[in-house]
Amino acid sequence: MSQAISFSAIQPSGDITIGNYIGALRQWVELQNTHNCIYCIVDLHAVTNYLNVNQLRSRSIDVLALCLACGINPDISTIFMQSHVHEHCQLNWLLNCHAYFGEMCRMTQFKSRMKRNFSNISLGVFNYPILMAADILLYQANYVPIGEDQKQHLELCRSIASRFNSMYSSSVFTIPDAFIPESGSRIMSLLEPTKKMSKSDVNQNNVIALLDDLELVEKKIYAAVTDSDNPPLILYDPVHKPGISNLLEILSVFTGKSVSHLESMFMGKMYVHLKQEVIKELTEFLMILQNRYRVFRQDEKYLFKVLYNGAKKARCLAKKTLKNVYDVVGFIDRNIY
Repeated sequence: MSQAISFSAIQPSGDITIGNYIGALRQWVELQNTHNCIYCIVDLHAVTNYLNVNQLRSRSIDVLALCLACGINPDISTIFMQSHVHEHCQLNWLLNCHAYFGEMCRMTQFKSRMKRNFSNISLGVFNYPILMAADILLYQANYVPIGEDQKQHLELCRSIASRFNSMYSSSVFTIPDAFIPESGSRIMSLLEPTKKMSKSDVNQNNVIALLDDLELVEKKIYAAVTDSDNPPLILYDPVHKPGISNLLEILSVFTGKSVSHLESMFMGKMYVHLKQEVIKELTEFLMILQNRYRVFRQDEKYLFKVLYNGAKKARCLAKKTLKNVYDVVGFIDRNIY
């Protein structure tokens, strides 16, 4: 019996954070044991935000090296650059023709961007969820590991796929399901722990990047928001103690200990003791990861080989799906002449 297909994507914009690792990359690595995994570095999505040429190129390679350092294995999984498989753009156009303006306007991420910068928002931002749907549907993905903030986009993808299948009386698209981890999928900002840690945050003291200098990591953790309780109470309560809860969540991931066990460990202790333990465990993890990253990043010949092989494997799948789509739509097969 063939394994279910899992499709995951990551943008090469901004610095990859521990939030990205805990909520996404860590899960991706584990899924390799049970699923046929496809990982896409979505450089086409990245240009919805301006990046200069050198930034885009270097960050795309950086992200690949980081993915490999985290444990993604190109020998058993497929990892590739989105722009290297042109079928993404071809399917994107066809899905545009089967999506409705009204449902696109209801996308909350687009509405949020509109409020912040109405005059300069690009059509690429508006179209982003359609390209995301094309990314997923090209590979007949059964599962898509996502965070809560991407659920609406996946629901749109499912709606478009179902609509297309129904319109053409076909089963050309597999309807994907969300894979959302039960815990650890939402690491919060260090200074504003009621909002999600984001690699696009303008205040870099809110985030810990996987490639941050270890001394900087220490400073950021010490500066993280806790509470002013007297005496201190180290308790997991995301509503009333979001800062403490966030640190406990981070520590739980990097120690493998349950949050309830950590609560018992730190009963009667000061907040600084919790922060010191987070610093110890996190910097040990990052030191190993950064060393692995540097080994991969220095070998660009190997990285380009990974991209070449990944795109070759991805295109075999993408071409098959696109041909089936073209057939049911009624396009003339280009191979007849």
